[in-house]
Order: sequence, then C-alpha cells, then structure tokens
Amino acid sequence: MADHQEASVTLPSDPASVSAARRYVSDVLAQWGLPDGADAADTVRLIVSELATNAVQHTFGLSPTFTVDLRLDRDERLRIGVTDSHPRWPQRLPAAVQQDNGRGMVIIRWLTAECGGRLSVTPTDEGGKTVWIALPWTAAVQG
Repeated sequence: MADHQEASVTLPSDPASVSAARRYVSDVLAQWGLPDGADAADTVRLIVSELATNAVQHTFGLSPTFTVDLRLDRDERLRIGVTDSHPRWPQRLPAAVQQDNGRGMVIIRWLTAECGGRLSVTPTDEGGKTVWIALPWTAAVQG
C-alpha cells in the first residue's frame, strides 16, 4: 500500500446528506478492500451517520456544509473526520435530555471504543471543528 489513501466529500448541511455521506463512505471502503456486508463496514457507516447527523442538526444552520474525510494510513489506521464550521464542540448531555436526542456522541464513543479506536476533536483554521475517529484497519478488514 502507498503511504496513505485519502478520500473526501463536502455535502450541504441538509438531512438528505446523511444518507449521501453513508453511501460515499461505503463506496470508498469497498474500493479500499472492506466489503459492504462486513460488520466493520456497518460500524463505520453508523459512526459516519451519527457524525453527519450531528453536523446537520447541532450546527443550528451556522454551517452550510460539512465534510467527511477518510484516510487509510500506512500504520493501518482508518481515520474518519467530519468537519463543520460551527465553533461549538460536541457536548455530553444530561441523561434526561438524552432520552429524545443527544445520544449520537454516546453511540459514537461506544462504537469507537468497542473497535479499539479513539475519538478526538480538533479546531479548524476557519473556527469550526473536526471530530476524528481512528480505528484499526486490520481488525476492520478481518472482521
């Protein structure tokens, strides 16, 4: 494999873009050797779906687009980043609020940890943020 492979798509902050992000990620992962029916592919799609939903719902119209970045590094880590231009970082919501919404980051954190990955949030130069998920690729391809 080359040093790394990268793919990226920018979509409007619209609910219909969540399914477009999932389809895009599925297509890229299949090109990189992770078949569509693999458990790991389902996990990655769910993570992307939750991140994209957050980018659409929780930026309150202040981020007209969001970007999904995929990077497969030589160190055999799949990195998934979802960037929006809203400055507010993900928050842990009280359990009472989570009954109806706000569970996306809980799901993302759990899935990431379950796969042996890690989550981080970094600021962008434009004042927004990127939520990054790093997952072991070898486990994904074998799973």
